[in-house]
Amino acid sequence: MPNPLRLLTLLLAALLAPGPASRADDDVDATRANVRQVFQAAMAGVRLDPYAPPAGDPEALQRYPLYPYLQAARLDARLALLPVASGTQPPAGAALDDEIAALLAQQGDRPVTRALRSNWLQSLAERKDWERYLAQYSIDRDRQAVLRCHWLAARAARGATAGLVDEITTTWLSPKSLPDACDPAIAWWQARGGPDAALIERRARLALEAGEPALARYLARSLPAAKAAPLLQWAALIEQPAREIPALIAAPDRAVEPAALEDGWMRFSRADASAAAERFPELVQARRLDARAASPFALSVALTLAWSRDSRALDFFRRVHEDDLDERGHEWRARAALWAGDWQEAAAAVAAMPDVLRTQTRWQYWSARASEKLGNVARARELYAAVIPTDNWYAVHAAARLDRAYAPVLEPLGLDDAAIAALAREPGFERTRELLRVRMDAEAAAEWRDAIEALPPPRQVQAVGLASRWGWHHQAIASAARQKLFNDYDVLYPRPFDDEVRKASRRTGLPESLIYAIIRQESLFRADAASSAGAIGLMQLLPETARITARRTGVPAPTRSQLTEPAVNIPLGSAFLASLLQRFDGETAPATAGYNAGPNAARRWLPPASMDLDVWTENIPFNETRAYVQRVAWHAVVFDWLADRKPRPVKDWLRAVRPPPAAEDSQSG
Repeated sequence: MPNPLRLLTLLLAALLAPGPASRADDDVDATRANVRQVFQAAMAGVRLDPYAPPAGDPEALQRYPLYPYLQAARLDARLALLPVASGTQPPAGAALDDEIAALLAQQGDRPVTRALRSNWLQSLAERKDWERYLAQYSIDRDRQAVLRCHWLAARAARGATAGLVDEITTTWLSPKSLPDACDPAIAWWQARGGPDAALIERRARLALEAGEPALARYLARSLPAAKAAPLLQWAALIEQPAREIPALIAAPDRAVEPAALEDGWMRFSRADASAAAERFPELVQARRLDARAASPFALSVALTLAWSRDSRALDFFRRVHEDDLDERGHEWRARAALWAGDWQEAAAAVAAMPDVLRTQTRWQYWSARASEKLGNVARARELYAAVIPTDNWYAVHAAARLDRAYAPVLEPLGLDDAAIAALAREPGFERTRELLRVRMDAEAAAEWRDAIEALPPPRQVQAVGLASRWGWHHQAIASAARQKLFNDYDVLYPRPFDDEVRKASRRTGLPESLIYAIIRQESLFRADAASSAGAIGLMQLLPETARITARRTGVPAPTRSQLTEPAVNIPLGSAFLASLLQRFDGETAPATAGYNAGPNAARRWLPPASMDLDVWTENIPFNETRAYVQRVAWHAVVFDWLADRKPRPVKDWLRAVRPPPAAEDSQSG
C-alpha cells in the first residue's frame, strides 16, 4: 500500500519544481499558484501527520503569507492528541507548549492563532498547568466565560488571591447558568463563606428578570422559606402564566410582587391576547389598580392585540400612561391606528413620539399620510417631498403619493484605483485574498475585519471597492453598511449571476429585478450561504422546500451541496417565489412576506377587507418580515433603475392588498 505521506512529499516537490523560463511577472504568478497548491496539500496532510517537521517544508512554502495557518493547524492537531496528565506534565506537552507560546508571541493577536490560543488555554487548564495559564491568560483578549473561570481557578490554586473574591462574585452574579469550569473557583469561595443569602437572592432576581426560572428555583432552594416564596411565585408566573394569573385574580389578597405580576401578565397576554383583554377588568379590580398602576398591564394587552391586528388595541393604548410608552409602544400605537383607519389617532400617535422616532423617515412618511387624510394637503406634500431623497421604501411611496416618477439618488464612493491597489498589497489584505483563493472563507472574513478596522475611515471606503473588485460582494456590502454607505448602487448592487437569473426570469415570468432583489436580501450574493434554520444558497432555500419545488417543476431533487450552485438554486428559488405569487393573486408584498415567514403566516396577516399596501406592510407583526418585504421591494426598484438609469413610474405602489379568498387555500409551503 502506498505511503500517503510519501505521496504528499512527492506532490510538494513536483509542484515547486522550476518550470520553463518565462517573463518575471509570469514567474511570480506561477510560483504563487504552485505554492498555493502546496499549502492546500500540506493543510490536508495535517490530518495524516501533525508532527511533520517544519524543517521539511519547502522554502517557498515557509515564505507564503498563509504559512502561519499551517503552523497553527499542526500545533492545534498535536494539542488535541496530547493526553491530560494529572499533576505531572508530560515531556511532549512541555515541548508543545513552548512551540505554541513561540508562535503566539510571533503572531500577536492576529486571527491566525485565535482558535489555537483558546484551545491551548483550555488544554493548560485541563492539565492544571496553572503557572503557564496565568502567564498567558489576558483578561482583555480571552473573554470566553470558560477561560475566565479557569483563570479564577488558577489564581485560587496558585495563591494569587488579592481581589479574587470580588472577581468571583462578579462572575457568579450572572443571570445565566455558569459553565462547569467555574465550579472550582466557586468551591474555593464557598469554603470562605460566600455567597451569602443576600447575594443568592440578588442573583435569583437577575435570573428571573432574564426569564431563567430554572436557575432561580435552584438558587431559591438555599434560602429561607420567606425569602424563597416570592422568587418561586415569580418563577411559576414565568412558567405557567395561564394558570397563575387566573389564580391571582381569584385570590385578591394573595401577595405578589409587582414586577412578578407584571412579568406574568405580559406572558399571559402574549400567549392569548383575547383572554387578556377579557380578563383585564378583573385583574384591575382584584388587584385594586388605579389608572396609573394599571397602565403597564394595559400596554401588554395593547401590544399583543396590535400584533394580532385586533381592533381593540387602540382602546387599550388609550389606557396607557405616556411615561410607560417606550419606542416599541409608540410605534405600535401608531400602527394600530393605521390598521383601524383612525387617521386622527395616527397623527396624534406620531406627534407624541420622542424626537428620535418622529424624525425617522418612516414616521415622517406616516405624518404626511395622516396630514393628507385629514385635509392638510400642503403639509402632506411638504413632508412627502422631504422623504423622497432618503432612498428607501418610504421614499418610493412618497413619490407615488405625489404622482412622480422615481429614481434613486446615486452617491459614488469615490473609489481610486491606486488607493485600492495599495490596499491589496498590504499584508492583512494579501492574506485575506489568499485565504479566499484556498477556500478558507471564515478565516478570510476574520483577517478582513482586522485589516479594515485598522484603517482610517477614508481608506475603509477604498476597502469596499477592493472587496467588490475581488467579487466578494457580500463583504463589500457589509463593509459599506458598517460605514453607513448605501447609495453607490454601481458597487453595492452587482449582477454576478445574469445568465442564471435571465433564464429563471424567462421560465417563471418573474422580473429579473425581483429575483436579484431576493438574492441580495437573502444571501448578499453568497452562493454558499447557510442560515441557522438550515436554508442554503443564494435564495436561501430549505432542502425540503427545494425538493417540493423540484417535484412540482419536474426537475431532479437537489442535494444540499447542489443548492450552493447558482444554476440549481436560482431556478428553484425563482419557481418557489412564482408559486407564492400565484397563491397570493400576483401580490408581491404578501408573496415576499411568505418567502420570509412562510406562506401560511403571510396568509393569516391578510386584511379582512382591501387595504392600502403601505398600511398593510407597516402592520406586518414580525419586525424581520416587515423589513424584509420593504427591502426586497426597494432592491427591485434599484435593480430596475440600473438597467437604463431612467426614472420609473411608481403609481402601482398605491395598490391595495386584498383579503384572502373565501375558500381556504389548502396549499402549504
